Amino acid sequence: MRVLGPGLITGASDDDPSGIATYSQAGAQFGFAISWTMLFSYPLMVAIQQISARIGRTTGKGIAGNLRQHYPNWLLQGIVALLLVANTINIGADLGAMADALRLLIGGPSLLYVIAFGALCATLQVFMAYARYVAVLKWLTLVLFAYFGTVMVVDIPWAEAARGFLIPTFVPDAAFWTTVVALLGTTISPYLFFWQAAQEVEDIRLEPERRPLVKAPHQGPDAIQRIRLDTYIGMAFSNLAPACSQSRSWPDPQPMPSARRAGGRSVSAASRKKPRRSMRR
Repeated sequence: MRVLGPGLITGASDDDPSGIATYSQAGAQFGFAISWTMLFSYPLMVAIQQISARIGRTTGKGIAGNLRQHYPNWLLQGIVALLLVANTINIGADLGAMADALRLLIGGPSLLYVIAFGALCATLQVFMAYARYVAVLKWLTLVLFAYFGTVMVVDIPWAEAARGFLIPTFVPDAAFWTTVVALLGTTISPYLFFWQAAQEVEDIRLEPERRPLVKAPHQGPDAIQRIRLDTYIGMAFSNLAPACSQSRSWPDPQPMPSARRAGGRSVSAASRKKPRRSMRR
């Protein structure tokens, strides 16, 4: 666990409430026919997150700091403004989902729970020391194993699940491709780039023996190897948890002749009949 850090926490943060809702809805609509997107997105996530982490570890500055140093101010301000809008919407969706989940458990007003969750998160970030906060976040990633536990106790057609994960499905349907875009959008999110780079910078400040690689290139091999392992594992968690949430939402294994899977296998008819609801992109 000592080797793991920014990559693991960043990957786990990608499985936020609004993201899990999107994955579950995709599973309810299309069953395992859309699971291949997890396998497709994994190398993309690993590549972009490793680049982000290396930027922070090499320069000792986050992505915004490097943009400020090397690019015009208007570009920095535009990117940060877009990130602020996206993060605000994303946090609002997450707080709303957390509040709704708590209301289902104990009842009560969702708005009160939204305020309480928001206040708690802000208080912890402002008043808790960085080292302790990171340790809490790292151990909280173990919660993701609840998804794997759920998959182990529900009835899942594993052969169909494996085919959906390994063999891409392409359905000539607008709802299908909208869902694909939503899954990729909620999996590869801009805040993840900034987060992992910034946490690498904070770790440099926390550990005196660490220095930016531009000033201490001899630390490069070990640092790059750690970042690679950390990112591989973190992004694997980020993709396997959504795969489990899709599996839990598997509707009905009855085939539908009108929509064919690549290789001649069909997509579930019941999954096409599910109501279409909005999802985070």
